[in-house]
Amino acid sequence: MAHQIRITPSILNADFNNLGAEIDRISVTSDLVHLDVMDNIFVPNFTFDFARAAEIISVSKLPVDAHLMVAEVDQIAPKYAEVGCASVTIHAEATFDIRSTLRAIRSNGARAALALKPKTPLEPYLEFLGELDMLLIMTVEPGFGGQKFMVDQLPKVAQARKEIGARAIWLQVDGGISLETIEAAAIAGADTFVAGSAVFNSPDPAQMVTILREKAQISSSLL
Repeated sequence: MAHQIRITPSILNADFNNLGAEIDRISVTSDLVHLDVMDNIFVPNFTFDFARAAEIISVSKLPVDAHLMVAEVDQIAPKYAEVGCASVTIHAEATFDIRSTLRAIRSNGARAALALKPKTPLEPYLEFLGELDMLLIMTVEPGFGGQKFMVDQLPKVAQARKEIGARAIWLQVDGGISLETIEAAAIAGADTFVAGSAVFNSPDPAQMVTILREKAQISSSLL
């Protein structure tokens, strides 16, 4: 069964000094914009603190999908919902009380999502499916853009699709998504795709979003 496809370009590969214009470039064709928040603690890189992220959220023409790659995320995650994020993703590996934090995100008006790093197994977190609006399977190690897609994560994506079943939970993949990899990820069952360098390093980012969507839709129809 084909799934509704969503493309959420990551601004990790955009021009940080001109983010408003960069988001404008993709606003017509994209579903959301993916905001990578890194603290140089949970991952070895730094992007935005909360104040800067809130500024971006306030001016974005697209709904914001915030991916929080930060330590001790329990307290800060609901604040991203409070300032207007459409979706807030926490990492299982960084969260002390997953259930309560997911519920706090939802209670503040955002979709709640849980992310798993490549080496993190899916099984221990299946108990939280009832709290989720989205599950993110990382297809690179979080921390840097432009990494190579990890093909060995496709079985985890397929397993997640099977476990999600008929639930209205988006299945997102993030890392190395491009014209060469999006088809395999869609066939495995993903329906929401984060693409950074593939979009913002292309001559026409908006058109690239459209092409990626078309490839994913065709592959999803094979399910």
